[in-house]
Amino acid sequence: MRKLAAIPELWIALVIVIVAMVAQLENPEILVTIAFVIFVILVARTAYKAIVQRLDARADKIKTELDEAVRLREEAQALLAGYQRKQRDAAKEAEAILVRARVEAEQMAAQTEADLKATLERRTRLAEAKIDQAEADAMHAVRDAAVEVAAAATRRLIAESLDAQSAEALVDQAIVDLGKKLH
Repeated sequence: MRKLAAIPELWIALVIVIVAMVAQLENPEILVTIAFVIFVILVARTAYKAIVQRLDARADKIKTELDEAVRLREEAQALLAGYQRKQRDAAKEAEAILVRARVEAEQMAAQTEADLKATLERRTRLAEAKIDQAEADAMHAVRDAAVEVAAAATRRLIAESLDAQSAEALVDQAIVDLGKKLH
């Protein structure tokens, strides 16, 4: 069912009826009042349409802005959740790196300590071997010196106490003994 304000023909008929009634009355105040009412109705009708259109446009704009705000809020929450997740992952990864670094440092320290211990033991053995060799060399040198001193003393004693005949007999005996020792 159509509203009365929406049918222009009814308005026109209403105006004609009112004008006819006014023409019969011939009272100018009533005529002015009726004209004013008609004017207000026509202005109100166009003003009403304009106001309704502006309000509808404003409501649509507000609804669009609210929808956009809701979408932006959801997007911001998704971004925030993503960044928080990345932050948690980064913190876990940093903790894992620290744990790995500690373990590797402990392993390196243990390996370095073991290598140092092995090096010290090897150097100690080498030093002891050098000391033993030096002792052996010193003992050989002392023996050689003692043999030379003893040989020199023996030569002098033999030279002083041995005459030519005894020396020949000793040389002959040494030659015979040498032959026995070689065979």
